[in-house]
Amino acid sequence: MTTIRRGLLAATGVALASALSVGMMTTSTLAADVTLRLHQFLPAQANVPKHVLDPWADKIEAESNGRIKIQRFPSMQLGGKPPELIDQAIDGVADIVWTVAGYTPGRFPRTEVFELPFTMTNAEAVSKAYWTLAEETMLDADFKDFKVIGVWVHGPGLIHSKTPITSIGDLNGVKLRAPTRVTNIMFKGLGATPVGMPVPAVPEALSKGVIDATVIPWEVTGALKVPELVHNHTTFGDETLYTTSFIFAMNKDRYDAMPDDLKAVIDANSGLEFSAFAGKQMQADDEPSHQAAMKAGNNIIELSPEQVAEWKAATEQVKADWIADMDAKGLDGTGLYARAMELIAQFSN
Repeated sequence: MTTIRRGLLAATGVALASALSVGMMTTSTLAADVTLRLHQFLPAQANVPKHVLDPWADKIEAESNGRIKIQRFPSMQLGGKPPELIDQAIDGVADIVWTVAGYTPGRFPRTEVFELPFTMTNAEAVSKAYWTLAEETMLDADFKDFKVIGVWVHGPGLIHSKTPITSIGDLNGVKLRAPTRVTNIMFKGLGATPVGMPVPAVPEALSKGVIDATVIPWEVTGALKVPELVHNHTTFGDETLYTTSFIFAMNKDRYDAMPDDLKAVIDANSGLEFSAFAGKQMQADDEPSHQAAMKAGNNIIELSPEQVAEWKAATEQVKADWIADMDAKGLDGTGLYARAMELIAQFSN
């Protein structure tokens, strides 16, 4: 081999080594310091993942300059069933979860105060009230096993049914899916036959006749194709029959192990304002699905104020029983309800 050829090969080797070194440095520089798995029960195209969870995750990634990476796992892709989500966050199966508090009935009793019938005004105000009450009574009690990023409620819940439901008597014998312990108690008291299941199971249950009706907000009806499966939707005017309490939670150990500057990014996107945003966005997403059902020619039943008053009177006992139940358990149901109503009024003005 000539001296010139040996020199060219050596130079080429140095150049390649240099390029590889630069490439490795670039990859190292761009690699996330922390990768977090976000697990939840709805399809990726549903409103909450698309308009709440993804924007939150994108913001975390941007504000951390890419040092935090959020992997998104919709539709229970990490395994398990929706009621297992909160334990997945506690046990570290997932790092972050979004779930329904009532998927584990009785486990988060204080959250139920916001699910009581005809309690909600609007989702933004009630989500602020929920976060404030959580800070006062839940973070060190109901929520002590995980870090809470946000808590919120959805917009007005309504009834979607195969046959029209106008009066309370129309519920007699109707097999109805309700989301939480409180709503199941309410509908049983009104004459329906409650059937518990997570919301992803609703379409199949409706199509197979396991249930005749479901109560969910408008925003999720599109993703679940509910207006194609039932054609009657009972609304309650300016009042809200019920809402559902959500929890957005992170594994404590994963959070504690993060550098302080990255914890600060999570903290800056947690709490009152994020909870308010999430609730407000969920309610804003009601209208497109509402309009789609109307455009499809479905029967939108708008109860009159007099009809709503009958439903309100019929559900008052649910509130009284819940307060008494919490009092009996030493959870100060009387005080919780009074404080929740005070906060809802405060944030609704």
